[in-house]
Amino acid sequence: MAGHGFSLEPVQVAPVHTAHRCIATRIPVPESVPLLKEMEELESRSMHGQLPVIWDRAEGFQVHDAWGNTWIDFTSTIFVTNAGHGNPRILAALRDVLDRPLLHTYTYSSPQRIAYLKKLIAVTPPQFQKAFFLSAGTEATECALKLMRLHGWKAGKKRPGVVCFEGNWHGRTLGAQMMGYNPAQKEWIGYLDPNIHHLPFPYPWREEAMADPAGYFRKGMDALLAEKGLDPDTDLCGFMLETFQGWGAVMYPPAFVQEVERFARAHDMVLTFDEMQSGFGRTGEFFGYMHYGVEPDLLCLGKGAASGVPLSIVLGSAELMDLPDVGSMSSTHSANPLVCAAGLANLTALLDDGIFENGRALGPLFHARLNELRARFPRHISHILGTGMVAGVVCRGEGGKPLSELCDRVAVEAMRRGVLVVHTGRESIKLAPPLCITEEALLEGVQVVAECFADCIAELEGEGA
Repeated sequence: MAGHGFSLEPVQVAPVHTAHRCIATRIPVPESVPLLKEMEELESRSMHGQLPVIWDRAEGFQVHDAWGNTWIDFTSTIFVTNAGHGNPRILAALRDVLDRPLLHTYTYSSPQRIAYLKKLIAVTPPQFQKAFFLSAGTEATECALKLMRLHGWKAGKKRPGVVCFEGNWHGRTLGAQMMGYNPAQKEWIGYLDPNIHHLPFPYPWREEAMADPAGYFRKGMDALLAEKGLDPDTDLCGFMLETFQGWGAVMYPPAFVQEVERFARAHDMVLTFDEMQSGFGRTGEFFGYMHYGVEPDLLCLGKGAASGVPLSIVLGSAELMDLPDVGSMSSTHSANPLVCAAGLANLTALLDDGIFENGRALGPLFHARLNELRARFPRHISHILGTGMVAGVVCRGEGGKPLSELCDRVAVEAMRRGVLVVHTGRESIKLAPPLCITEEALLEGVQVVAECFADCIAELEGEGA
C-alpha cells in the first residue's frame, strides 16, 4: 500500500460467518476490481483513498456488498449515521416528501422546514435561539467565521481576529481551511489571512499541558499577543475549536477549554465549537462541548445531523444569527424539504427511540475493552482517546515514533475479517459505530480489531527479525 492507496489484488481470506459478519469471497471481491479501476479512471483521485469495498446497501450497523459480504461498520461512514444506516424513521420521512412530491423550495418556506426548526430549537440549550441550515460542514464553519467577524465589527473591533488551534480541521473551503491547521494543505492558497491565528493544542503527551491546562492556554495566548502585537479587546473577535481533534479523537482537558471561555467573555469574543464529528450523541453527551463545562455562542453541526442526508447547521443566539442582512447568507440547497424531513426524523429517532441512550450506555464498555487492548500492546498502542462512541487508537512506538504502517495493516486486515474502521493515513485508527449498535455486535467488532492488532504486530515483528 502506498500512501492512501490500497492493493486491488484479490486475496483469499478465511471465510467468516457470524450473526453480524459474513466474508464469503476473496477480498477485494474480484468482480469489484474492474469497477474500482473504472472509477479511478473517471474521477478525481482526491475522492479516493478508502478501503476497496463497493457498498450495495447498509442497514443499522451493517454494510453489505452485492456479492454476499457483510461488515460490522465501525465508521458510521465518517461519523454520519449516528441513528444507524437506513434508519426506518428517516426513510419514511424521505418517502413522504418524495410522494408529495416536493424535492426543492430554495428559500421558500415548507412545512418540513418549520417543523424541524421548531423541534431543533426546542431540544437544544436555551442560548441557541435560531438556526441556519446548509449542506456541508465546511459551509457551516465558513458561516461561523463570517458571524464572528460581523460581531467583531459591530462591537467596534479594529481587526477581525479569530483564534484557532494547532492540529484542528474545519473543512476544505478557503476560510475553513485557513482556520484549520495543516500547513501543507494550505499551500495552494498562496497567502494566509493575517487575522487568523493558531495556538498550541494541549495534547495528552505534552506534560506541560497536562500539568496545568489553564496555564498552558494562557502561556500560548500571551505568546501570540506579544509576537503579533495584538490587543484582544480590539484585535480579536472569536475562538474556533474543533470539539475533539479529528484524526485521533483527541479531546482537550476541561480546564483548558474553561480558560478559553473565560478569556472570550473578558474580551467580547464569540466562542464557537465545530461539532461536525462530535454532535448528536456521538460522545455520550448530545453535544461534545458538554464534556467541558462551558457554553458556546455558536455551534457548527453536520454529519450526524441527518444520519445520511447532506445537512449542516449553525446554531446561535438571535443576536448573532441575525447579524447578516436579509437574504445575504442563504445557500441554494439550504433547508430543502428532504433534508429538513430527515433532520427531524433523525432527532426523533435519537431521542425518542432510545438510540442516543443506547450509545451513551455502551460507550464506557467500548472504551474499557479498547483500553484492555492497549494494555496488551503498550509498546505499540500509546493512547486510547475519545469518549462515548468514538475512539482514537493512537499507535506510537519507542520515542513516540508514529506506527502508521501498523495502522494501515490493521485497517486492511479488519476489512478482510468483516469490520470496517476509519483509516486515517497516519498513526491512528478511528472507531465510531452507529449509536444503534448492539452490545453483542460492538464486542464482536472490538474483538476482531484486537485480533488484527495481534496478528499485524506479530507479522511486522517477524519481518523485522
